[in-house]
Amino acid sequence: MKVQKDIQIPLSDGSVLFANLFSPDQTGTYPVMISFGVYGKDIHFEDGFNPQWLKLKEIYPELDQNGSSGEFLRWEVPDPERWIPDGYVLLVVDSRGSGKSPGYLDIYSPRETQDYNEAIEWAGTQSWSNGKVGLIGVSYLAIKQWQVAALNPPHLAAIIPWEGAADHYRDTLRHGGILSNTFTEAWWPRQVLMNQCGNGETIHRDRQTQRRTTGEPLSASALKGNRNDYPREMVQREFWDEWFQDKSPRLARIQVPILSAANWGGPGMHLRGNFTGFMEAGSKDKWLFAHIGTHYESFYLPQYVEIQKQFFDRYLKGINNQWERRSPVQLAIRDVHGGAQIRTENEWPLARTAWTSYLLDASSLSMSDKESGGNAAVSFEALGDGLDFRLPAFERETEFTGPASLKIWVSSSTEDVDLFVTLRCFAPSGDEVTFIGAHERVPVANGWLRASHRKLNDKKSLPYQPYHSHDEKQPLRPNAVYELHVEILPTSLVFPAGYQLVLTLTGKDFVVAPPGRILHNHPLDRPPEIFGGTTTIHTGPDYPSRLLMPLIGGGGDEIGPNKSA
Repeated sequence: MKVQKDIQIPLSDGSVLFANLFSPDQTGTYPVMISFGVYGKDIHFEDGFNPQWLKLKEIYPELDQNGSSGEFLRWEVPDPERWIPDGYVLLVVDSRGSGKSPGYLDIYSPRETQDYNEAIEWAGTQSWSNGKVGLIGVSYLAIKQWQVAALNPPHLAAIIPWEGAADHYRDTLRHGGILSNTFTEAWWPRQVLMNQCGNGETIHRDRQTQRRTTGEPLSASALKGNRNDYPREMVQREFWDEWFQDKSPRLARIQVPILSAANWGGPGMHLRGNFTGFMEAGSKDKWLFAHIGTHYESFYLPQYVEIQKQFFDRYLKGINNQWERRSPVQLAIRDVHGGAQIRTENEWPLARTAWTSYLLDASSLSMSDKESGGNAAVSFEALGDGLDFRLPAFERETEFTGPASLKIWVSSSTEDVDLFVTLRCFAPSGDEVTFIGAHERVPVANGWLRASHRKLNDKKSLPYQPYHSHDEKQPLRPNAVYELHVEILPTSLVFPAGYQLVLTLTGKDFVVAPPGRILHNHPLDRPPEIFGGTTTIHTGPDYPSRLLMPLIGGGGDEIGPNKSA
């Protein structure tokens, strides 16, 4: 393998991007893979993300053995030593204003996306390129793939967005209209500013050269002037506006083949976008994989690397390996023991889904597929422990796989309510079943909605997936009753006989194991005088609050995109 560091990619505005180029040491033309992001092309995985490195080494001890020295492993970037021997070129690019690339740091921005577009076109025309470029990477590096693919660079041939958001509002920062702040507050200084180009205080050094990974140092004032204040911008923007739109891809414009990989355990950032991207992308050739495990392990495990290679072999090398004959959907169907069975499907959601409504009963805090008695109401303190609505234990093995939704009637003692919706699983012993998530243990599924953001976009809403406009505030009249439709993110679980599904409603984040990583607790977004009141749930004939679940096999409501639940 030949390694060339600090390759300069010229840009149309006179600036440059710096990249590391990994290629076969034989002269020739090869397909090009690009990973583009803000985490530093010269920061070793172990140095930049040590806890994750140690965990990954436990799961996959051969990460830096048996074919790879691990010397060039970077966070969320493919290992070049696993790819170059198979006839690929890997280009790892520092985005503008990060690492070695000079300029104004403006994450997720149109300018950054245009830079990526130009890097793709540059790579597609080099003497070592066969003219076909594929994009690959996790999280930030996946988000940028959705964005730039919508520009349709001529040399772009395929993308593999692995666990990456698409809608910057709904997937990333404003779940149900509620600001998700804690991840960014930790991520921004540690992972973005630490790697800003010119940061002389960075702790990171290139293992090969021992040089600073951020280039020549700049003054603190110059650094501040060279970046957009992303945390401030996100806090001051409550509604879907041009800022969010500029950071969200026009998925329908994407035309290249897609392998979209979602993590069932990634609510809050690394789940919804991969399903939405698969559903809404304009590509005729697209595949959806949903897996279990941590945020980083699956990307590097040999069986997944092999899938990535098969996909790129087909679309970057033109090898007739029958990839197109694969089922378009591959799902890890979770079990209560932490494992999963891989199953292929032909569509998403599954055509055989028996959409099943479970009606809530406030008088007994229960759920049932049968009509309850009269109207009832039950209240809880919004910042307290909330309420649990329990479904009777399943009499036989029961699978739910797909998106879910909650239609619920609510009143509040204040002018607003933040509703945190959690689907949970309990064993016959009473112990809760939780799952290894992308970054922390997670329940079965999550959903969120701010009541003042209840306005629906009727054109985009589906019975099983409400879509909110988030373009205006509709305050509540205290103690008046309102109908809310809550999107619950996709899930999959087989409940054995005797196990129980529980719907938990709270006015604050539900966390399996505190302190939690992706929380919604910014004081400016959630002042306690508004979001710390008393919330009341209404049920019964006049208020048919119900949970809609994607039952696979048996009974249920036959609904679809053009039918109502």
